[in-house]
Amino acid sequence: MERIGFVGLGTMGASMAANLLRAGAQLTVWNRTSGRAAALVESGAVEGSTPAGVAAASDVTVVCVSDTPDVEAVLFGPDGVAAGARPGSLVIDCSTISPEATRDFGGRLAGHGVAMVDAPVSGGSEGARLGTLTMFVGGEESDVARAEPVLRALGKTITYLGPLGSGQSAKAVNQVVISGAYLGVAEGIVLGIKAGLDPHRLVEALAGGSAQSWVLANRSGRMIDDDYPLGFRLALHRKDLGIALELAAETGVMLPGAMLAAALEDRLLAGGHGDEDMSVLARAVRELAEPAMAPDGAGRGRGPV
Repeated sequence: MERIGFVGLGTMGASMAANLLRAGAQLTVWNRTSGRAAALVESGAVEGSTPAGVAAASDVTVVCVSDTPDVEAVLFGPDGVAAGARPGSLVIDCSTISPEATRDFGGRLAGHGVAMVDAPVSGGSEGARLGTLTMFVGGEESDVARAEPVLRALGKTITYLGPLGSGQSAKAVNQVVISGAYLGVAEGIVLGIKAGLDPHRLVEALAGGSAQSWVLANRSGRMIDDDYPLGFRLALHRKDLGIALELAAETGVMLPGAMLAAALEDRLLAGGHGDEDMSVLARAVRELAEPAMAPDGAGRGRGPV
């Protein structure tokens, strides 16, 4: 494996970088808050002082930050990746950002002699930790082939979808689909509770039929308990859904389900729930139920108070 740099050590990035270390990579890392690198350094990584320094020490630089402006900043800001990357090196962006911006960033990097692959991920913090992420990949085929050993250390399902930006478009589709899945499970759980059903037995029954899904299996318990420890932050999904709705507007597609999910997520964000797992959509459904269900945990799991 080539020398690897990793920029962005948040909830996803820190686990992804750790998996690269376990795969034997010679790894240089950077995060805006330097304390995030301590565990990786202890495990054998080198901490760079800037994104430019990371890129200068690396053949391939992986970026995993929150949003389009963040990617632009670490790539092209003062001491950004573009300032340190050597001609012939490769950038892999695992962030979830605008497809249009991705194509622009790729063109700007090409001016420095640097190739780019977009590889946004799905699978949440669990997938990042276990190395089982789904990765949606776009770029020139030769660049994707070069990126593959890095991607294989990070994910389980890796799919090449076309030119640069295609990965981001596919991730937008993914976020639309999961918004419907989360909202469907949330509505079903709340309806079952309100109808007087034992929600745990209800989930067992649903799991045996066509309603079975990853969300039902892995997030229904949180919805039943009305408790939403972090897996994938609601605020980040709302950001991603915004990208998907922009893409829909550009392509002339109406997404009524995604628009409803976005409205409910906006309600939750206004209520201070942005840092909870996106299964907190069930709280919005609970709050809309009549008579009102307990928003603070009182009477959890068995219906109205």
